[in-house]
Amino acid sequence: MKLSTKSRYAVQAMVDLAKNGSDKPCNLTDISMRQNISLSYLEQIFNKLKKSNLVFSIKGPGGGYNLSKAPNKIKISEIINGVEENIRATGCSNDPSKFCTGKNEKCITHHFLEDLESLIENYLDSVALSDIALNKENNFLGLNQ
Repeated sequence: MKLSTKSRYAVQAMVDLAKNGSDKPCNLTDISMRQNISLSYLEQIFNKLKKSNLVFSIKGPGGGYNLSKAPNKIKISEIINGVEENIRATGCSNDPSKFCTGKNEKCITHHFLEDLESLIENYLDSVALSDIALNKENNFLGLNQ
């Protein structure tokens, strides 16, 4: 399973904003240059982040974006959910008419994939933006030590 580019760039840009925009607004051109993300793509991402109340914009000279709340209050799951739909591991919904088998029943891996979705969501919900922005080298899952 892979996060979309939009989600990865949204997290990357929000970490950049947390690190570089605490005392003044941060403009997207600067984030674009630092993170090597297309400016037009960042504009689309930040429009979604703004609608999700994760950032706010300040117009005019010296304007840009700020976080809507402290980085320790923003969970990575909020960022990902703010720019797209929830992460899905299953290929179907819980609506019997739309189950992945097409036979009004769940596939044999459905429950496993639902559990996987839950684990991923819980993990993303456990990591705050500040954890990444402060570059905590605690190997978030305790792997690769």
